[in-house]
Amino acid sequence: MTPAAGDDQGRRFQRTIEDFVCERCGTRVSGSGYTNHCPSCLWSRHVDVHPGDRQAECGGSMEPIAVETEGGGYRIVHRCLGCGLERRNRAAPDDDFEELLRIAASS
Repeated sequence: MTPAAGDDQGRRFQRTIEDFVCERCGTRVSGSGYTNHCPSCLWSRHVDVHPGDRQAECGGSMEPIAVETEGGGYRIVHRCLGCGLERRNRAAPDDDFEELLRIAASS
């Protein structure tokens, strides 16, 4: 089992403001500097070694495999289809709540 990464997110975070088109569902996403997944399908891409650095060589698609609760909020667990890395990311207020519930129910 691949260890989960992301527990040190606050230590080396680099805010990177980027807009992107989701490779999974085609949604146009306006980045805030904290955006790391598509708010429609909740998929991500493995682009960071440490949050915001854009230094990962993998570049694989990251599937949302679970939803966890934390302090009254939610965290999405992503698993990279390329290398197997797992990373936890905060759900954003504009994330599709029905999709969060669907992932939570299937995990």
